[in-house]
Amino acid sequence: MDINGVSAIVTGGASGLGAATARLLAEQGAKVVIADVQDEKGEALAKELGGAFVHTDVTSEADGIAAVDAAKELGPVRVLINCAGVGWPGRTIGKDGQYASAHSLDIFSKVIGINLIGSFNLIRLAATAISQEEPVDEFGERGAIVNTASVAAFDGQIGQAAYSASKGGVVGMTLPIARDLARSAIRVCRRTSPSSAPCSNAARRNSRPSAMTSAIASASCALKRRSMRRTRRRTGARRLPATWRFTWPSPMRRTTPCIRR
Repeated sequence: MDINGVSAIVTGGASGLGAATARLLAEQGAKVVIADVQDEKGEALAKELGGAFVHTDVTSEADGIAAVDAAKELGPVRVLINCAGVGWPGRTIGKDGQYASAHSLDIFSKVIGINLIGSFNLIRLAATAISQEEPVDEFGERGAIVNTASVAAFDGQIGQAAYSASKGGVVGMTLPIARDLARSAIRVCRRTSPSSAPCSNAARRNSRPSAMTSAIASASCALKRRSMRRTRRRTGARRLPATWRFTWPSPMRRTTPCIRR
């Protein structure tokens, strides 16, 4: 899909992965709306890219609508990239064995709210606007939505219970949403790592393959690795040594995995 001249919304676009994505889209000719809660950074970047900044709490319906309406003013809404997210490391139980030191339920809910519910909130609102646009080519494509997941959805480390749960939810909801929006010719993908960006077959039938998600992954790869290293340092989490391996008791009986050294 040619994104030159179209309007693109980037949640969490004021810094980090979101800022790198916003710059990449602007380089390709898109008019970028940065939806973030970091006003100073967001406004500065929007001015640099010739786009717009909208203070956006992704869990707020009103803020989401304001971001979509701002995108409409810049051009036809075709793209949404969900980059907004938080990580809050914490162990499930405390060292003193007291209930008060167990993982905070408020923190768990906040991470799920921003990373998972916030992503869906912007998807439903942006997809509504995209569905009202005319198809861009002979394939009938109207737009594309990219969700940011994480390897933590499949291989979470100690202290990442909330983050892994939220990213697992992002992975899980992407396919049914892609199938749902295929009838409106809106492609929905999730970006986990540079090697995978699955779309539903239904979405593929209604749109041409795009290099956009691969380009975004290239811009974000280093940031993701750095974030994982920081999380492991903060929580003391580590990967299993190379001498450890997961095996099943029997090739025919896959019930509970055991760890052998």
